[in-house]
Amino acid sequence: MSEALVLCRFLHFIVVLMLFGAWLFRPLLLKDEAPTLDRHLARLTRWLAAIALASGMIWALLITASMAGSAAAAFDPATVELVLGHTFFGQVWRWHLLINALLLALLFTPWRSNRPLRLGLSALLLMTLAPVGHGAMLDGFSGQMLILNQAIHLTCVGAWLGGLLILVMILRRPEHAVRKVLQRFSGLGYALVAGLLLTGLINVRVLTGQWWPTPLFSGFALILSIKALLVLGMLALALFNRLRINECEQRIDTLKRSVMLEWLLGIGAVAAVSVLGTLPPMIAT
Repeated sequence: MSEALVLCRFLHFIVVLMLFGAWLFRPLLLKDEAPTLDRHLARLTRWLAAIALASGMIWALLITASMAGSAAAAFDPATVELVLGHTFFGQVWRWHLLINALLLALLFTPWRSNRPLRLGLSALLLMTLAPVGHGAMLDGFSGQMLILNQAIHLTCVGAWLGGLLILVMILRRPEHAVRKVLQRFSGLGYALVAGLLLTGLINVRVLTGQWWPTPLFSGFALILSIKALLVLGMLALALFNRLRINECEQRIDTLKRSVMLEWLLGIGAVAAVSVLGTLPPMIAT
């Protein structure tokens, strides 16, 4: 059951993060019309929204089974209704699934070209992930601040990963000025990285009482260290590309591989987060 929950969390997180970040970065990276890219992006985002809704529903069933201590409970409407109606997770998740359904429906209507509406719904979808998991550990004002911090963290992660997705799509068919695109991505990337690192450290401090949990090679601390190494790998690749930005037009194949690797490392970091969300933090005593 725990393996299925980790896999479901990973799939759901990654598609929701990609939806938000891709729609956020599309107009920021390309100021001109790009009909081919937009057609591919529209098709991809419909699939991402559908996968998000399906995985979100499965996540609710898995949580129901986990709370009830029985896999059969996931198929009992009364138990599912009890979890969705009378638990904090359920109350958040009902809104999350509703927003997801509205977003998916929107993508099959003439309003799908309304960029602010798409981005707004995807942002709400992302924000309703913040109270799920460790974000709900604290009560009162401290709990609200932790959820806010988690929401900012998710925004930075989603923007970075979604931006990398758009960059990968652009580099597959480099019809635009690659150097300008990279400069725009790099400029925004500084703020995203700063926000990601700061909010990540705050999360660790609040949840564990330490700036880094110990012992390093067991449970929560081990998975957190793996996530940190993956993020450091992303930063190293981003710095490598930034330092060689003036040569990007001449080394387009190397750039494609580098950006793709950075994106895959980001997906790996989200996988680590999916495991972390099922583990109890190592609270200092």
